[in-house]
Amino acid sequence: MPNHVICVKWGKKYTSSYANILFNMCKRHLTVPFEFHCITENPSELSNEIKVITLPSQTGIERWWSKMYMFSNTLPIQGTILYFDLDVMIFRNIDRLFTHQPGDFMIIRDFNRCRTNDWKYSNSSVMRFESGKLNYLWDEFSKGAVSIMRSNHGDQDYIHKRAMNDLKHWPDEWIRSYKWEMLPRKETSFVNRERKVVEHPPQLSENNMVAVFHGEPKPVNCKDPFVVDNWR
Repeated sequence: MPNHVICVKWGKKYTSSYANILFNMCKRHLTVPFEFHCITENPSELSNEIKVITLPSQTGIERWWSKMYMFSNTLPIQGTILYFDLDVMIFRNIDRLFTHQPGDFMIIRDFNRCRTNDWKYSNSSVMRFESGKLNYLWDEFSKGAVSIMRSNHGDQDYIHKRAMNDLKHWPDEWIRSYKWEMLPRKETSFVNRERKVVEHPPQLSENNMVAVFHGEPKPVNCKDPFVVDNWR
């Protein structure tokens, strides 16, 4: 079955440049054959190499909830689907995201794990699944979207609760939070009453290949040389 990379662009929060850069990063860091798709209601300025999937109009479904359409049985692709949020940065080879535990629904263990060791909840910034296996998520969401959106903070809360028996978490080290787990550390000391600040580069573990920029900063406005070198 073919491999697919998907992103979702809705509204004005993220410009098409985010999807184009994500596509470029995948081209640099994937050696397995893949097709790249963007689910969107506005394909303007997307690279002509990106395959556009039109987001169906459905009253009340917007923002991050639009990604739920990935689980619809009307999604016009079949095979293994690897999803990325638009504010992730790929900086090493990610072939393992396709080959790790094939057939399983993989999702991030939420980044509160850095504060609570046994944290069990999920973060939906990077997911992988087989087409057709999780259609129930869209079927149930589309029928009760208003109630589901009201009772869940975001899509990842709903996905975690509803698909708890189907999901498995990626190895923590592979996909890390930039601001919580990688952000350059600053050490402040005083020498002869003078304040001295030493900044350290991002902490890159051996198997870390993706950085997630939830909240701020976003890659586009981050001046860290590590980010500038890779966000292109």
